[in-house]
Amino acid sequence: MKNKIIAIVTGASAGLGREFVKILVEREELDEIWAIARNQQKLDALVNEFGNKVKVFSRDLSNKEQIKEFAGTIEREGVMIRYLINNAGFAKFCSYDDLSVDESLDMIDLNVKGLVAMGLVCIPYMKRGSHLINIASQASFQPLPYQNIYSSTKAFVRNYTRALNVELRDKGIVATAVCPGWMKTDLIDNGLIGAAKATSRFCMMVTPDVVAKKAIRDADKNKDISVYSFYVKLAHLVAKILPQRIMMKIWLRQQHL
Repeated sequence: MKNKIIAIVTGASAGLGREFVKILVEREELDEIWAIARNQQKLDALVNEFGNKVKVFSRDLSNKEQIKEFAGTIEREGVMIRYLINNAGFAKFCSYDDLSVDESLDMIDLNVKGLVAMGLVCIPYMKRGSHLINIASQASFQPLPYQNIYSSTKAFVRNYTRALNVELRDKGIVATAVCPGWMKTDLIDNGLIGAAKATSRFCMMVTPDVVAKKAIRDADKNKDISVYSFYVKLAHLVAKILPQRIMMKIWLRQQHL
C-alpha cells in the first residue's frame, strides 16, 4: 500500500500558518495537510474552510511529551512528509524584567525546542525532494533590545536551518529559513503587553499571504533562505555590513527608545 503524502504545518490556525495551509491544500500531489495548533475551535474552522483534506491536531509544541505523542501518530499512519513547515512561535515586546522566568523560558521552548524537535521527529519520514521550512524572522539579522529573547530565538532558527540544510544534502531534503519582516498577524497583538519600553513601530508591514507564497517558491527552488520585500533584503544587507552595536542604535532610534 502506498504511503500517504502529506504536509505538516504548525501554528496553522491563523496568520502565516493558515496561508501555508491555503497554498498546500491546492497541491494535487499531497493527500493530506496536517494542521497543528493549540486552539481546537480555530483548527475546526480550517476544516470548514478548506475541506476534509485538512487533518487537525490540537497540540502544544512547547510540551515535549505532546511532540513525542505526535511522533507516534506519524509512525502509525505510515506517511511520507513532503513539507514540514515549522511556523509555531510567539513574541513578547518588552524589557527582560517584564516577563517571568516561566514566560521567558516558554518562548524558548516553543520557538527553539519545539521547532528542533518537530524536525527531528519528521525528517525520518521525508524523502528526496521533501522540504523543511522553518520560520525565522527579520529579527534574526541582529540583536534587538526590548525583544531580546524573540530575536535571539529567531537567530538560532536561521543559523540552525541553514546549517541543517547542508547536512541534509545527501538525503536530497532541502531546509529553508524564512525571514519575514512585520506581517499583519496576531503575533503583534499578542506581543504587545503594555510594557513601558517596547517595540511599537512596525515598518513596512505586509500581509502574510505574500510571504507564504514566496517561501514556498523559494523552497521549491531549493533555496536555504527566503526573504520577502526589498526593505527586508536591504535590512539583511545592512546587518551584514554594520557592527551590531551600530545596528542596535539604529533600531532603538527607529523605535523611539
